[in-house]
Amino acid sequence: MRNTILCLIFLVGSFASAQVQTPQPSPSSHLSQTVGLTEVNIKFSRPGKKGRVIFGDLVPYGKLWRTGANKNTTISFSDPVTIGGNQIAAGEYAIFTRPGKSMWEVIFYNDTSNWGTPSDWDADKVSTSVEVAPTEGGSIESFSIWISNLHNNGAILNMGWDTSRVAIPLEVPTVAKASASIKEVMKNNPKHRDYYSAAVYYLQEGQDLNKAKEWIAKAVEGKSDAYWYFRQQSLILAGLNDKEGAIAAAKTSLELAKKAGNPDYVALNEASLAEWTK
Repeated sequence: MRNTILCLIFLVGSFASAQVQTPQPSPSSHLSQTVGLTEVNIKFSRPGKKGRVIFGDLVPYGKLWRTGANKNTTISFSDPVTIGGNQIAAGEYAIFTRPGKSMWEVIFYNDTSNWGTPSDWDADKVSTSVEVAPTEGGSIESFSIWISNLHNNGAILNMGWDTSRVAIPLEVPTVAKASASIKEVMKNNPKHRDYYSAAVYYLQEGQDLNKAKEWIAKAVEGKSDAYWYFRQQSLILAGLNDKEGAIAAAKTSLELAKKAGNPDYVALNEASLAEWTK
């Protein structure tokens, strides 16, 4: 009897706490992206167009907009960055915008506790603002934020809804961070993969190729069956106009890639050898 009563109490409690679940009109989204060596995280809600006129109507021109729906749209950077040419410290910011027909103002506000727009705007909380001309394109049904054109030192931060979109250049301190990392690791018994990573980074960034040559030689010495190591060695030597050395490294990479059954590296090496042996 006692067990029956306990079961009834549990069932009544379960029904009492149940809630109706339905889709949100402006679902939340979370974008996490590594740019170079910097972590960028964006949280925002995505209202839909739903047949409405957006900019100049639902979102008035010249008025401060929460840049999405519901709570503040926020962006965080793990390092100090430069956005739209302006420096900004590491941390989390609310993104507010003031859309216009020919120009948008994008504001990075260091108070993220507001719901929507702040009731009392504090200019001292504006870490930076950027003016950017909107462009027109195909209609975007749901408000969107995305990061494109990724490279070692930056990317493009995009926002768009309906037929309007804005693109803001983002620069990250990869050179300083990578250089400091390489300097520190090279003082403390680096492994072959450390030599490889440092050499490839110098090659990609057009830095001292003689130092890259030294490092990649130590890398292949430490792992002589790595066709991808020899591939990078061939490119570094080619960059130093050492055609003979580049060809020798490419041939080694080619043979190792064939043994490993990697057709992509086989094709890459064959193409380079065809070019260097003309």
